Amino acid sequence: MTMISYPPKPSPGDRIAVISPGAGLPGLFPRPYELGLERLRKDYGLEPVEYPSTRKLGSTPQERADDIHAAFADPGIKAVIASIGGDDQITVLPLLDRELIRANPKPFFGMSDNTNLLMFLRNTGIVGYHGATVMTALGRPVAMDELTAESLRAALFTSGEYELKPAELWNDVNRDWADPATFDAEPEMRPSDGWTWVNADRVVEGRSWGGCLEILGWMLMADREIARDLSEYDGGVLLLETSEEMPSGEEVFRTMRNMGERGLLQRFSALLMGRAKTWSFERPNSPEEAARYAAEQREAVLRAMRAYAPDTMIVFDVDYGHTDPQLVIPYGGIVRVDGPARRITVTY
Repeated sequence: MTMISYPPKPSPGDRIAVISPGAGLPGLFPRPYELGLERLRKDYGLEPVEYPSTRKLGSTPQERADDIHAAFADPGIKAVIASIGGDDQITVLPLLDRELIRANPKPFFGMSDNTNLLMFLRNTGIVGYHGATVMTALGRPVAMDELTAESLRAALFTSGEYELKPAELWNDVNRDWADPATFDAEPEMRPSDGWTWVNADRVVEGRSWGGCLEILGWMLMADREIARDLSEYDGGVLLLETSEEMPSGEEVFRTMRNMGERGLLQRFSALLMGRAKTWSFERPNSPEEAARYAAEQREAVLRAMRAYAPDTMIVFDVDYGHTDPQLVIPYGGIVRVDGPARRITVTY
């Protein structure tokens, strides 16, 4: 069983590494990136430090691994945050020096393709933080969402329990980062129906594991960073959410079915299913189409869980992942899911 611990937290005034372990999109879309850096300075009192591949499009896996090593090895850097995700971080993992990173534990914040690094850190014995990348959460037009900002502040600077709250308003319709007008108004939010609970007759507490479902599927195919002894995950809390690539309900079911066939789904005491992203530039769904897509995804998840883990508690539409707001969840850290009270509490 891997011994996992929380790394020391930064304080206002400290330096924080900003890296692009997935894609150097700050080089293509500087506006949300610069806005995110400004908020790190002004709102959180942190001094962001860039690395050679942070803004470099097409950087090699070795260049990105070098930046990760430099960020963790530097004693003057107190935390690390990803600029954004990507789609090939899996190629960086074999190049990482696990002992170097284990000897220099730091909080790392990221989501989407950063599922790779979060899982690597968990297996190295370091709690990471799923959520709040520079370009998405911090670079949100006009202002950060209040729930995101509060959650990030607590995760960055405090230790102990923090109760996650369901969003009253949410959004998943993006605007063009290349258009300056995008940053003149906040995203257009719509009412939330809150969280939906299944098998919510108990209280469970365990260490979290999971991430972006598409990335997990790739990692399972490559047999990358998955525990040899699956009892590592017994009693844990499974985190799953889907990206702007919007996998079909059948794809979601098949990935989860394969997780069940591997013996994974049965290990967890609870599943937190992130709110589905239902709109993308490639698929600009109408509200009706978006609702249908979300319903299909929910049914796919239920179908897989009924087959492999019918008694597991499930919470749908938790506000983390690729929608707005983006609550931060400790990856490998403690999560308590209280079904009767309908409360989710994380330990930062």
